[in-house]
Amino acid sequence: MKPEFENIPLVKNEEKKRFEIEYNGHFAFIDCKETSQQIALIHTESEPELAGTGAAAAVVEKTLFYIEESGKKLLPFCPYVFAFIRKHPEWKRIVDERFEGYDKI
Repeated sequence: MKPEFENIPLVKNEEKKRFEIEYNGHFAFIDCKETSQQIALIHTESEPELAGTGAAAAVVEKTLFYIEESGKKLLPFCPYVFAFIRKHPEWKRIVDERFEGYDKI
């Protein structure tokens, strides 16, 4: 994660059902669905003003830390999150082994 994002807090926006960070007045976020044992990450997006800044990667990494701390398992349906985990395989430790694409990570 780029240093400029390290101290930005991750917000769990219950109303919008997403995890988000705000940087310079703009948002990067991940839509999610949560059960008592799993968190499914559905779609990652950042506002156009944040393109190329690393904001999307930062919100993903912060969300993965949140999921790990919660003790829940990850279902990485979002292609961006899936690719992030392939690039950083140490995060496979929080992916639910029953996830259909688990063996492709």
